[in-house]
Amino acid sequence: MKSLFSLFIATAALSLSSAAWSANPLLTPAQLDSIRQDAMVRVIDIRPADAYASGHIPGAVSAPYGQWRGPSDNPGELPSVDKLTALVQGLGLDSGTHAVVVSSGADATDFGGSARVYWTLKYVGLHNLSILNGGLKAWADAGLAQDQTVPTVVASSYVAQPDASLIATKDQVAAQVDNPDTRLIDARPLAFYLGQTKAPTAQVPGTIKNAVNLENGKWFKPGTSIFVSTEDARKIAADALPEAAAQTISFCNTGHWAATDWFALSEIVGQKNVRLYPASLAEWSQDASLPMSNVPGRGAQILDKLKGLIS
Repeated sequence: MKSLFSLFIATAALSLSSAAWSANPLLTPAQLDSIRQDAMVRVIDIRPADAYASGHIPGAVSAPYGQWRGPSDNPGELPSVDKLTALVQGLGLDSGTHAVVVSSGADATDFGGSARVYWTLKYVGLHNLSILNGGLKAWADAGLAQDQTVPTVVASSYVAQPDASLIATKDQVAAQVDNPDTRLIDARPLAFYLGQTKAPTAQVPGTIKNAVNLENGKWFKPGTSIFVSTEDARKIAADALPEAAAQTISFCNTGHWAATDWFALSEIVGQKNVRLYPASLAEWSQDASLPMSNVPGRGAQILDKLKGLIS
């Protein structure tokens, strides 16, 4: 009887431990290592296939970042629900799975890939989600095991349940541009926000009218892809966004850097009603009727194009 009771206590403790990790949007390498062999944990490696093949966290499955993105002319566009459903099913994910997203950990920009995939999984209705803080670099720096074995995964029958509260469309953003209760956040580096440079996917430099700038790189320990502590993240948010807002919409060029701002504000800081505009300026800037700020004069734009041709 005593041994049965001890087994029950141990099992309950293990379950509580697993649930605690499930609720944590960021895991350290040690935390992931302690749960990765649990049958309900699925490690998703979003690095390129060749990088995965050369070595990965044991048990991790490969799902390169490009699979989660749109076409080359608008990579921020969200793939169709059918395509996302097939991807999720192929990874063996369902509502009971704890999915942990792993990127390379090369830099702060790299983290945006993990945040974008995390957001996409949450959009299709999954909730037990985490990101490995610091990516595979942090895992390797911790001296933890890697292998080249490709695990066999049984496909799930998961049915996507898209959460419209997480996404903002172009029309929805346009309707909120002049709403003082909505905060538009440009997650790009300052030069993009000021219209001093632009991404190839954008038609013109500048930002969406009335947007404020909150650079995605502010959320990391300097020179790393290690996300700051929750306390520090709250300080960053309070300093950058002192005024409350009923809802927040994050955007960038193609919804990559913006995913980091969304993740920071929604999942770490705990703000409510935070949305991501996935297509971002790659879509917005194509429509000349949509309002923008910090757009250089036509002469400056022509000069910039000429500089690009000369260089």
